[in-house]
Amino acid sequence: MGNTTSSAISKEILEDLKLTTKFTEMEICQWYENFQKQCPTGRISPEEFEEIYTRFFPEADAKSYARHVFRSFDTNDDGTLDFKEYIIALHMTSSGKTTRKLEWAFSLFDVDKNGYINKSEVTEICQAIFKLIPEEEQKKLPEDENTAEKRANKLWAYFDKKDNERLAEGEFIKGVIENENAMRLIQYEPLKQ
Repeated sequence: MGNTTSSAISKEILEDLKLTTKFTEMEICQWYENFQKQCPTGRISPEEFEEIYTRFFPEADAKSYARHVFRSFDTNDDGTLDFKEYIIALHMTSSGKTTRKLEWAFSLFDVDKNGYINKSEVTEICQAIFKLIPEEEQKKLPEDENTAEKRANKLWAYFDKKDNERLAEGEFIKGVIENENAMRLIQYEPLKQ
């Protein structure tokens, strides 16, 4: 008898997710049911998350990028993703609002979670993103973007900062919005066949 409530999402989490995401109650309930099947413990470990990412990028090394994405989604820093963190992450990365996506991107680049980004963090994330790009596609990249370091240098230059300076979230969002190339460099989208 007690199992009926444990397999259903709590009203508090449901109401909170309806307020903070674009998802309907029915969608959230469907996501929850699926999440419970995939993650009977109610949590996703970093290793499970890496496995999911590896399936999305079978021809690339997605592990380091997956670790960074996981870190940015694990908002309570407990080393796992619960359903609420998972849905909020899904919403942030799939919602149509560019600023929401860029807020998430900032948290991805803010490796040490101090509220600022420095050049070494940009380089670290650019290296992780670069590993997602299959070798064949890497060969087709422009000369000034054909290594992770070149991409990091190019991206950092858009923010008009010295190598030892740091970047706040607002500056990051403004810099990316104002430059199409910066937007392209902070993500990886497979080439259209």
